[in-house]
Amino acid sequence: MTNEVPARTRVAPSPTGDPHVGTAFMALFDLAWARKTGGQFVLRIEDTDQNRLVEGSEQQIYDSLDWLALAPDESPAVGGPYAPYKQSERLDTYKPFVEQLVADGHAYYCWCSSERLAELREEQNRQKLSTTGYDRLCVGKTREERAQLPGFSETPVVRMLIPTMPRSSSPTSSAAP
Repeated sequence: MTNEVPARTRVAPSPTGDPHVGTAFMALFDLAWARKTGGQFVLRIEDTDQNRLVEGSEQQIYDSLDWLALAPDESPAVGGPYAPYKQSERLDTYKPFVEQLVADGHAYYCWCSSERLAELREEQNRQKLSTTGYDRLCVGKTREERAQLPGFSETPVVRMLIPTMPRSSSPTSSAAP
């Protein structure tokens, strides 16, 4: 052990299919750093996107890490002092913070359906736009106002309100004195 502060490292794969080599790569480095500093290596399962979950994928994550001898000190399977280790089981913890972000104007509810978002992406691709992304349709709208527009979903998501950056027509250059 060194004089370093014990690190709590974590890897947070999403159980949406076969385990990814990137998960193994990060787990290796996270485990190594935790061991070097006398800390803990944590496995957190990022399962909040319930629509994309794949049956058996979570078990594949555990099996893959075991096969690679990258056993976590804390996880949904092992437990630990900071449980729960599945994001879907922590939603009540996060809810007041999300509500505060919305109340402070740093986030907003978005009621756009997945179909509307897919159409928006397709249109941006057709136009070959250099920057693509969400068009902020829901910013500043109440649920009732948004429900009057096409592509409404009953279940909102919360989006961070990221400031827009002014667009520059040319890269910044410095003139010689």
